[in-house]
Amino acid sequence: MSSLSGRLLASVSLLLILFFGVTIAALDAVFRDLSQRSIGELLDAQLVALLAACEPDDHGNVQPAGALAEARLRQPGSGLYAEIRSPDGKLIWRSPSLLGNQIDFGGPVAPGAHNLEQRTLGGNLRTMVLTSSINWEIAKGANRQFIFSVATSLAPYEAQLARFRSQMLGWFLGLFVLLVGSLALLLRWALAPLRQIEAEIGEVEAGQRASLSASQPRELLGLAANMNALLKSERQRVERYRNTLGNLAHSLKTPLAVIRSTLAGESAIDRRHEIVNQQIDRMNAIVQHQLKRAAASGGAVVGQSTVDVVPLLTELRAALSKVYSNRDLLIEIIAAERVAFTGDRGDLFELLGNLLDNACKWCHSRVRVTVGRASQADARTRLQLTVEDDGAGIASVHRQRILERGARADEHVDGQGLGLAMVREIVELYDGTLEIGDSLLGGARVSVCLPGR
Repeated sequence: MSSLSGRLLASVSLLLILFFGVTIAALDAVFRDLSQRSIGELLDAQLVALLAACEPDDHGNVQPAGALAEARLRQPGSGLYAEIRSPDGKLIWRSPSLLGNQIDFGGPVAPGAHNLEQRTLGGNLRTMVLTSSINWEIAKGANRQFIFSVATSLAPYEAQLARFRSQMLGWFLGLFVLLVGSLALLLRWALAPLRQIEAEIGEVEAGQRASLSASQPRELLGLAANMNALLKSERQRVERYRNTLGNLAHSLKTPLAVIRSTLAGESAIDRRHEIVNQQIDRMNAIVQHQLKRAAASGGAVVGQSTVDVVPLLTELRAALSKVYSNRDLLIEIIAAERVAFTGDRGDLFELLGNLLDNACKWCHSRVRVTVGRASQADARTRLQLTVEDDGAGIASVHRQRILERGARADEHVDGQGLGLAMVREIVELYDGTLEIGDSLLGGARVSVCLPGR
């Protein structure tokens, strides 16, 4: 899970579920224990009332005399039942509430025993049964043992337990939702500064701001200050490298000019003079190239400004139309609205200039440039540039080789073999991607992905 809020909410939710589950189980156990105690106390009271109502009869047995005080014992199917047996299991008396029910209250119990247990009577009637063995004085000096049993249906208590559980689950579920919702709002408020920093970093990457704001909570002030220091150091480092390269290239121009002027004054018969002049020309071309790059290239600098792509393409199209005015070329530009490159204008100009120049050089009559924006892509590959032509294309065996400095697919065509190599260097400088393939126009297709918005 990539979200801090999501992790915290998930962790707290698991803890709440565990805590509420233990609490519900404990409350349920307490409620059931209290219910069983209250049922046991009720049965004790009913047993005492039954004993109080019993008197010896002429056959040496005991049974209630007259009407029973508890009305439910007189009502069939009331849920309260009683019976009196002899120790050998012979039935002496049963309450009228057992009318029509064949219920087994259990076997004999030891003298003086007092037994409370749950039993299923009549197949599906769950009851709590209290059985007690009583010694009854029938006459003076003559005692006899009787087994008194009182039972009550558990259906009302089970219904009450079900209602209690339902209400308890409802209350705890509502409390859980309330707590998690409150925590989500609290986390949204507490983590707002982090989201602000994330948004500001995105703006810095897109070139919309130069540094993070200083209005941060105390815990994030150090992070913001260090980030701003890093951004400043990065810009200063690139500027220092650019200046150093420019100074170096500029310093070489004067010695080269002196060498050339010196050689120009000597006799040109010597073959060595020609070789030295060739090398000077080559060195001078390199110096000019590096001066141009030093003045333009800054690489993928964080917080760099953006460059509108369409106006630059329009400028290049006008320039190339003049260069190749002897050919009837059609250069199409298909671009999304307000698409921009995050980087140095000189780098983009050099990249597009080389791609378009190669396409114009190798095409028959048509070049197409497509500029798009991939909103779901990474910030460093969001700008998508595609240059196509209707020429002969580039064979797959040459596609990797022509990206090397000095390599050319056709040695019969003028060129130094630096164009695509320079394009590759610029793409690598910005951590972009470069792909060469076949175009639907019939020629080559070069696709480049660079930082943009």
